Amino acid sequence: MSLRKCSCLRSIKHFVSKSLLVLSVLLLSACTSLPKGIEAVNDFELPKYLGTWYEIARLDHSFERGLSRVTAEYEMKDDGGVKVTNRGFSEAKQSWKDAEGKAYFVDATDIGYLKVSFFGPFYGSYVVYELDKEGYQYAFITSYNRDYLWFLSRTPEVSDALKQQFTEQAKRLGFSIEQIIWVKQV
Repeated sequence: MSLRKCSCLRSIKHFVSKSLLVLSVLLLSACTSLPKGIEAVNDFELPKYLGTWYEIARLDHSFERGLSRVTAEYEMKDDGGVKVTNRGFSEAKQSWKDAEGKAYFVDATDIGYLKVSFFGPFYGSYVVYELDKEGYQYAFITSYNRDYLWFLSRTPEVSDALKQQFTEQAKRLGFSIEQIIWVKQV
């Protein structure tokens, strides 16, 4: 092989390597972005958010499919992040399913915009876009796009008025409200 061909092959390998790196960074950062038209809450206070939340409603995803009695537990980590423990009961398997992850703020610590990971270096957005700021009794959450939606509460049951508020706001923001699953908590 001539020196010219070797140099050309090195240039191609270098270009492909750089292109894959740029593509990987773009894909990973896309999963931690804010969905267009949705803003995270300001004046977010993590200490008030910590503790146990009950999942009242969600859009369906494989990682929660078929689960009832779903809860999320948020605890401080030594590194300033948040330990996330999601737990739900599978009626089909008659067993509990747990998932442990970690979350970190994307921007300022007083904005309800975090990135969360349950799978190694891969993060997704955790955007608190509605929150009961007085008592931290309910929160509406999404991710990097409108395929993800959760309604969390400090209690396993909420009022019909709060359910209606969630549904109406989700509809206004462009979520598929006809696909919302109301989680069985009892």
